[in-house]
Amino acid sequence: MNILITGGAGFLGSRLARELLQRGRLAGRPIDSLMLADLFAPGDAALTRDPRVRSLAGDLMDSLPTLFAQRWDAVFHLASAVSAECEADFDLGLRANLDTTRALLDACRRQTADGHAPVLFFFSSSVAVYGSDPALPLPAVVGDDTLPTPQSSYGIHKFVCEQLVADYTRKGHIDGRAARLMTVSVRPGRPNGAASGFLSGMLREPLAGLPSNCPVPLDTPVALSSPATTVAGILAVAEASREAFGGRTAINLPALSLRVRDMLDALVDFAGPEAAALVGHEPDAATARIVAGWPARFDSPRARALGLQADPDFHAVLRQYAQDHPDAVKPPAARPRPTPAR
Repeated sequence: MNILITGGAGFLGSRLARELLQRGRLAGRPIDSLMLADLFAPGDAALTRDPRVRSLAGDLMDSLPTLFAQRWDAVFHLASAVSAECEADFDLGLRANLDTTRALLDACRRQTADGHAPVLFFFSSSVAVYGSDPALPLPAVVGDDTLPTPQSSYGIHKFVCEQLVADYTRKGHIDGRAARLMTVSVRPGRPNGAASGFLSGMLREPLAGLPSNCPVPLDTPVALSSPATTVAGILAVAEASREAFGGRTAINLPALSLRVRDMLDALVDFAGPEAAALVGHEPDAATARIVAGWPARFDSPRARALGLQADPDFHAVLRQYAQDHPDAVKPPAARPRPTPAR
């Protein structure tokens, strides 16, 4: 099986690639090759040393002719411009998210026109497709039957692409599945342009002994998923039969629902008060407005039917991060101590 991952050099793309290589199979078929396409080359040397792995750096739209000089059996489409980028640059969001996704779908469609079986196509959507519309207020708990009413350009893009994936699947051009991912925390590395980036940064930086900021009220409710739980959900959706997936509508992955305050309390329990003292509380109205519009509680029976469950609590999420990235977590003695109040 030959697999393409767009956004393959990013955090989730690289983690998905490592999991696929470790498994060695997808949907019961052995993996022969794995292509990681992204704006930049993968930084994981252990990943790129695997003889099954190749990479291509550059704009995805421009790279499609090169990428589709060969046939793909499966495509994981993770690449996108993120929420804050789309709000800041309308044209960038349209090109990166809508135009590029349609071009990618058409490239897959041409494979089918050549007589090959439809490519297994996974689309990474987002719970940003939900929002509180004046005519349709968001319910307290989002169910699988809740109508998406996105309130941001990013959410609009994701919802439109979900419908494209569904229609290309209906027409037999691809075997498509879309899953709405929760905010992933804790992400390693540098912050990205997502409005949700602080939900990793306010943990990641203090654990490394660095200051960070929480730009929203502490009682803001959020829905999260750890990296491992997210990747497990992606693979479960990709490998599900069409009958088990249940139609063509995007599936909501499981969510850990909590408040920002609960995350900081878990940080205190895990790393001590000196770590939490590194978190500032300078508000950002734009970020708070975007985050407040996202749903925080989900009931996802379709995901449960695939055997998927949310993380048990945020303490487990922090333990996972420390286990996966031990070099990024300083021992308490190495962290700056808070300045005593005068």
